[in-house]
Amino acid sequence: MTWYNYVACFFAGMFLANVVPHFVHGISGDRFPTPFAHPPGKGLSSPVLNVVWALLNLFVGYVLVRIGRLASGNDLGLLVFFFGIAVHSMASSLRFSKKHSM
Repeated sequence: MTWYNYVACFFAGMFLANVVPHFVHGISGDRFPTPFAHPPGKGLSSPVLNVVWALLNLFVGYVLVRIGRLASGNDLGLLVFFFGIAVHSMASSLRFSKKHSM
């Protein structure tokens, strides 16, 4: 695998980790911050917009999984993928732990 396959694996993990909170809030009928809120990333977006944002992240993550060739059994690629999930998940938990005080 080349270097860009590993970059794709990392960002696939980040995009796919971002699906979870937006999809869960959206299908639960809850408002949640998205990049389209006012102010971006701080204001609350509608549940429908959160579902749309989650589905867009799912599509981009899937494309990146294919580019990263995760299905080929490359253990390093899988490790980089999970690292992307971990980085985005921890950053999101820190950022959104303050969402009720915004």
